[in-house]
Amino acid sequence: MFGDIGKLMKLAGEMKRKMPEMKAKLAASQYTAEAGGGMVSATVNGKMLLSDLKFSQQLLEDGDLSLDMLEDMVKAAVSAAQAKAAEAAEAAMKEMTGGMELPGMDGLM
Repeated sequence: MFGDIGKLMKLAGEMKRKMPEMKAKLAASQYTAEAGGGMVSATVNGKMLLSDLKFSQQLLEDGDLSLDMLEDMVKAAVSAAQAKAAEAAEAAMKEMTGGMELPGMDGLM
């Protein structure tokens, strides 16, 4: 029983030491996703903040494109980029904890 507590204490100390470096690395990372067959591209950073949004020239040429469709493509691209960032944060946390699920660790990124 006390061995498990010792392991947890050691893991907590390692996490405390590694967390700032991991957060900085994730924050500096960029995650890009596309929607509408590449007509809209969104990039977010590791904090899931939008850092870039691009539209293809094809959008201007597509006479059938409505404002609603464009709005949906933007939301889809941003959401997909944010999902990539969240997956990267989750993978980094699992790596740091050795795959151990720790309560209260959600949302620390």
